[in-house]
Amino acid sequence: MCYDGSGEWPVAAETTPGTPGRRAFNRLLLAGTGLAALSACTPEGSGLTPSAPASMSLTSAGNTTTASAGPGATPSAEPVPGSPAATTPASIPLAPAPSAAAPAARHSLTDPASPWVVVNKHRPLSPADFVPADLVQPRVRLATSGEAALLNSTTAGAAETMFAAAAAGGVVLTLASGYRSFNTQVATYNSWVNTEGQAAADTASARPGYSEHQTGWSFDIGDGSGRDSFTPAFANQPAAVWAKANAHLFGFVVRYPWMFHGITGYYYEPWHLRFVGVEAAADMNARGIATLEEYFGLEAAPGYL
Repeated sequence: MCYDGSGEWPVAAETTPGTPGRRAFNRLLLAGTGLAALSACTPEGSGLTPSAPASMSLTSAGNTTTASAGPGATPSAEPVPGSPAATTPASIPLAPAPSAAAPAARHSLTDPASPWVVVNKHRPLSPADFVPADLVQPRVRLATSGEAALLNSTTAGAAETMFAAAAAGGVVLTLASGYRSFNTQVATYNSWVNTEGQAAADTASARPGYSEHQTGWSFDIGDGSGRDSFTPAFANQPAAVWAKANAHLFGFVVRYPWMFHGITGYYYEPWHLRFVGVEAAADMNARGIATLEEYFGLEAAPGYL
């Protein structure tokens, strides 16, 4: 898609429903791992007490540099599905249970103007045709144009800082797909339905009003070369490896992680980043919580209600 902010392919890719990489990945998951639903962990209690060390480490391709505050992490690249490194478990493990209570509702989980809004197949945008009031074009390397080059101002500022940090470490990040309007999503989704049928469309593109891209809080990254863009193999490209290790330092999470489609409703998208703020992103990273659904104690959303 992108596979939308709620998980979809970028606009250009979404207008070609038969994209081989996406369809091959779907077949692999269906044949190799099945569609067994994952259970979302529902933490008890409330409160959020993340710590913020005085320094952080930025990791890229074996190089480490020091920057300003925030906890660091250096996870390895995700194995490309279907490769020898990507083994298929006998049963899909449940996501790790949060080690502490879910955070207090410091921001709204339903207001699309909130950095903590959760948009998934159970949680449509309200209003459905929401438009961010502060869309801007970030000063970053672009691999798209028009509305797809826009983000809300908060996300744009964080992206500028993150892209600059990656560049300082020798890693190129590009903005491949950002904001997507309700009308664009209507056209994109209908194109998938007309070509593949609704059941297939719902695995590759968000329905109108259910797209995280529409909030301006999400965007897709590339590496400047176009290599493996919007395919599972992108997980091993330097841009994806760097983002997985460092995005939380700038307030971003990989919204649709590997093997959590039973919770998020979308297959693995190593290119899709979502801004939630440094505090929440760092807390999720420190506690090993993979999805927003788990972090906020929400139910899994594998399919539309």
